[in-house]
Amino acid sequence: MLDYVRLLEANNAIQSIGDDTYWLCVTRTVQESKLFPVPSYMLMSYLCCYYRYPELLRKIESTVSAEELGDRSRAIGGKLGSLPGWGLPTFYLIGREILINFGMLTPADNAEDVAYVMDFWRRFKLAQQREDGHLNAREFGQRVQLLPQRRIQRFHADLLRCKTGDPLHGAAQAFLAAVSQYGFLVSCESRCTLNNSGPYKLGEDREMIVREFTDLSRGDYPWLDGIGDVIPYNNLTVTMEATGCHFYLMDDWGSFESKPEFTAEALTGVGLYTSDALSDGFEPVGMGSVEELTATFEDLTEKVRTATVELWKKMAGWTRDQMMDAGAIVYFSLIKDLAHLAGVYEADDWMKIDPRADRFRNLFNDQFGRDFLGEMVGLVSLPSQQLHEYAMMRHTNQPRRYLSHIPYSVLDGAPQAERLEPIGEGVLHFAEKQGTYRTTRGMLELAEYNRCAAEMAPLQMEPGMRFLCDTAIKWAPPGDAAVERITRDEWRNSEVLRDAPVNLTREEIERRRR
Repeated sequence: MLDYVRLLEANNAIQSIGDDTYWLCVTRTVQESKLFPVPSYMLMSYLCCYYRYPELLRKIESTVSAEELGDRSRAIGGKLGSLPGWGLPTFYLIGREILINFGMLTPADNAEDVAYVMDFWRRFKLAQQREDGHLNAREFGQRVQLLPQRRIQRFHADLLRCKTGDPLHGAAQAFLAAVSQYGFLVSCESRCTLNNSGPYKLGEDREMIVREFTDLSRGDYPWLDGIGDVIPYNNLTVTMEATGCHFYLMDDWGSFESKPEFTAEALTGVGLYTSDALSDGFEPVGMGSVEELTATFEDLTEKVRTATVELWKKMAGWTRDQMMDAGAIVYFSLIKDLAHLAGVYEADDWMKIDPRADRFRNLFNDQFGRDFLGEMVGLVSLPSQQLHEYAMMRHTNQPRRYLSHIPYSVLDGAPQAERLEPIGEGVLHFAEKQGTYRTTRGMLELAEYNRCAAEMAPLQMEPGMRFLCDTAIKWAPPGDAAVERITRDEWRNSEVLRDAPVNLTREEIERRRR
């Protein structure tokens, strides 16, 4: 039910997201590709988001609330980090802005849908980042410290030491280079398969960042059927200790910057984990010893390189329509793991182009895609973005607004269409997803995957456990049974901390490191 408070909160979200997105767009590199029509598929993806997100988010919340999803997302990696958190409302709102400028919407149309998507995003992100108390990286000065202390301690303790010239150091660097290139190609030459968070302070001159690589194996994307089978993990989390540099920027796009610059020599510790909707936390991968992790990185690097070559061959034969479909699906499905967490994922929901968006395919040629996207997200020069002459936009002081507010007159004017029509049959120009999905419980058919996800009951989500935040644990009495239990659960896969007292300091953990 629309009311004044909901609209105030929705417009606040729209304004904040617009300010943030403008800064991200003008301070990061331009998204270009010699192979994919990136601006064109981005525009089509935004329309898919506008037409589909409200119904799909309601479908997810029919099983699991947005705030519970935020709590669950802290306990695993995968496609649940800052980039999807930023993309969820932004892609939807940009799709809305496109249609407003095409004359197919007014800012008052589908106001209930708009308010709902903003509300879902706020509840999800506040729960996900409850430990640092911020809604996004911008509020924290471009920093993301969403992990609870017990998980940071575990990652810290498990870090295996390395230095330039060590086999582990070389193997880790080679893997990071290979998996970054592969992920860039999997996501149609975008950054949608990578999330970063941190930094976390390990010592006076040492910090840790956490890097997430997602959608690596046979999973949601149809184009990885067969090609991704060689990779034994769909999601991989790499923890990295850096010595002698400070990460002053870690934004919601997964970009990071440091002073002095983070180079290979600064890497002095590394860890490797996997997780997904069916894992109860982060599962170590090859972490038994330095030698085992070195061999694991080397093996994964070869598998990733093999898959990269095969994927290049496959994509080289794609038509423009196939490239448009794949790129738009990657962007639109950035939040698909929310459906996996809730156990309601369906390929037709996430791996097809909405027919209402497909109507514009012929309009989105290379020239139009480049120029219209540039006008909207860079120049902010579209008609809907212009304000009265007295206004001053953040960062530019121009009389412009990045994303259109909902007019408050919807509360007392003639009733407008508050929701979109139901989702119709999607469009796809290549073979649909076939067969099983790679999970931490092996290869599963989708029905079994959904069933297991719906039944998943992590200890950290149990009554009496879910709200044990760092503040609650800090003020709990010594020997508190719940604190002991949740910490032991977090540390159960850590050889260094499995039998350690729960009140360890950072310095004591450092002494325990192998």
